[in-house]
Order: sequence, then structure tokens, then C-alpha cells
Amino acid sequence: MLILRIIHYIYTPQVKRKNSYYMSLDLLLGLQWGDEGKGKIVDAITSKYDIIARFQGGPNAGHTIEFDGNKHVLHTIPSGIFNNESVNIIGNGVVIDPGIFLKEIDGLNKYSIDLRENLLISKRAHIILPTHKIIDATSEASKGKKKIGSTLKGIGPTYMDKTGRNGIRVGDIIDDSWHLKYNSLKDKHLNIISNFNQSIDISLEDLEKEFFNGIECLKSFNLIESETYLNNSLEQGKRILAEGAQGSLLDIDFGTYPYVTSSNTTAAGACSGLGIPPNRIKNIIGIFKAYTTRVGSGPFPTELFDSTGERIREVGHEYGATTGRDRRCGWLDLIALKYSVQINGVTELNIMKSDVLSSINKLKVCTSYLIDNNEINYFPYDIKSKKVIPQYIEFNGWDEDITQIRSESELPKELKDYISFIESFVNVPVKLISVGPDRTQTIHRVT
Repeated sequence: MLILRIIHYIYTPQVKRKNSYYMSLDLLLGLQWGDEGKGKIVDAITSKYDIIARFQGGPNAGHTIEFDGNKHVLHTIPSGIFNNESVNIIGNGVVIDPGIFLKEIDGLNKYSIDLRENLLISKRAHIILPTHKIIDATSEASKGKKKIGSTLKGIGPTYMDKTGRNGIRVGDIIDDSWHLKYNSLKDKHLNIISNFNQSIDISLEDLEKEFFNGIECLKSFNLIESETYLNNSLEQGKRILAEGAQGSLLDIDFGTYPYVTSSNTTAAGACSGLGIPPNRIKNIIGIFKAYTTRVGSGPFPTELFDSTGERIREVGHEYGATTGRDRRCGWLDLIALKYSVQINGVTELNIMKSDVLSSINKLKVCTSYLIDNNEINYFPYDIKSKKVIPQYIEFNGWDEDITQIRSESELPKELKDYISFIESFVNVPVKLISVGPDRTQTIHRVT
């Protein structure tokens, strides 16, 4: 009888076994060097989801959301926080600066958001200490001309302590004796700092004051085993969106190393940063700008140094949301974009800031690289030490102001042709077109 039951189970269609077998989550991430507009898209589509979960990075992220004439920049808190119907989770892969977290909470208090109900924090997330920031600053200063362009938020040193098994996690602060662990790690950091022999104008006392105030704020939230919560939610049929930070080309493994961030910004990072198995991921939404930008140091083959680059920067307001630094601007690099699509398994694309390209007579996109007189159509291991000459094809631009357009049919033919070429090159459909910074300036496309 038992054998018959087993046979029946094996050959019964999966849909009849358990409906939750088909429950899965969607993943949204950036495909360039960050600043693609992930915050806007999460905010725009958050009504489709019950849970928004951030899976990596830290306050080096700056997810910008604009609505009702107001601009909001989130560094740690997921971008679905303005939707009272969704639960927002800071996952285990995120590193948290308590001081910055407190400022974010203070900034959100003026809105009718039940933060204590709608924001959950993983006990496994690591905490950025004041001395992590000082290590970051002294280390960057010691590099001289070889600076990597760190945001100086202490992200890298925190991840180093995480992998070195020295880190302090959110769950640790519940224990009354956690200060002993803090002081021990602080002493180790001070020894490291002294070895850099750099003079940094940063007050540890001031940093610690912000830090401990932030710790008390963290303690007031619901600290959870987020991996259990998320997997149980999937079993219950909840709709989940995993939100990435930075961009795929900044991934610690697959980005333009060493000019990268300290976490896995690609789709694989969602599994380790949330505790979600790979077979639970359904749609992978890739976000990219209609052109390319980068903050800080590192290779950038299509960078523009002329008036067109300046125009893109000014019209697109290309200044870092976290650092305020000018973003380097250039033409769309389809070799880099296709690479990001491949390593992430992207199923649909969202194109951002297409309105910025209005009134540019001729547009260019890079379709291959010339290295040592050899033309290649893939993203190579090294694009920093070799002379990379981008090979372009040219498109006609458009003069229309498209910021008020809400229907694809009304878009200029030139923009439609531009998007069609991108789709054919990377072999993934563009499902959403952004024509401005506000959440309403969004065209959902039927493909």
C-alpha cells in the first residue's frame, strides 16, 4: 500500500501536490555601474508585491524616489517603504550603519508609515562600526593615486570582518554583554588604523555618539530570522520582490575589479543575501539607463569628455545620491549590458532616463570593443590596463519633450527604434520605459 502511495505521489502533477510549489519571488537589480534608477522602479511596482526585501550592500546605496513634488533618498531601507500595504525587510546580506539608519527613520517619521509594523530587520545582517568608517578613510587615503573611489561609509571593512568571522551582527545587540564584543573589535580596528600612518580628520567620539543612538533605534524594531520569514511567506503564497543595490558591473566577482563594491550585486547575491534558494526566483528585472554613467574611479570605455557628456550630466542631474560627486557620463555600452544580462539571467528590461537623450541630434551605442587591433564582442577580463576602443553604431535622435508622454504609441519613432535595437542585441524585451524621475512618468509596455 505504501509503495502505491509513493508511486501515486511521484506521478501526480505538481500543481495537484501543493500550490505553494509554484510560489516564487521576482528580483530587481541594476545592470550598469549603479545609479540606474532602481529605487523609482521598486516604488512604481511595489503595489504588485506583499514584501520588498533588500539583499546586499549598505548605505553606499542611494535609491531615489520622487512623487508629489518631493524627492526621497533611501540608503538602507527598501524602496517599498512608502507603500503601507507592503512589508519591507532588510536582509542578512545588508550591512547597516546604525547612525545612518536612525537618520533615515527620522526622515520617514513625517509620513503616515507604520515603520515598526512595516519594516523588519534580519538578525544576521552585519553592523558597520564607527571604526569601520575610519579604516575605510585611512585605507583610501593611503592608496594615493590608486584610490578606488570608495564612498567611505565603512562598507568594505565591514564585509572584511564578516568574511574574517569577526563581525558584529544585529542579533548580537540584543545580548547585554555585546559591548564586550564591540570594545574588543574596536581595539583591533584602532591597531589597524595606526598602521596606516594617515592623518584623518574624523572624530571617533562623534561617530560613537551617533552609533549608539542608532543602536537603540535598531533595538526598537522587529528583529527576525528573515530567511525563515521569507521562505514561510513563499509557502503562504506571498508575492516577494528582492531589491538589489549598486550595479552588476560593481559586483565583487564579476565587476571591473578592483573598482567594485564589496558584495555580490548580481542575481546570485539575492540567494545568499536573503536565504532564498535559486529555484524560487522567477522574473529577473534588469534596470539600465539609456546611456551609461559611473561614479568614482575605474574603467569606462564609452565615457564622453565633450559637451555631449556635460549635457547628459546636467539634464540627467547626474550627481551621486550618496556622495554628491559628479557622475561620469557616456554612450550606452551594449557589450557591458549584454554581459550583465547574461550573468544575471535577466528576463525583462526597464530602460531609465530616456528623456535625457531628447534633443541630441545623433546618438551612439557601443556594439563591440577594439583591443590591440582585435575586435571583440564580449566583456573581457581586463578593460583597465589595455586600450579599449569602443566601436559604435549611430542612431538619429529626437527633438520632442517626452516627459509628459504616458503611452508607448506616442513616443517618437527614433526612440522606439533605439529601444528595438537594444532588445535585439541583448535578446531580452524592454517592459518599462521611464520618461522622467516621478513615479507617474513611467510607461508599462506590452511586448
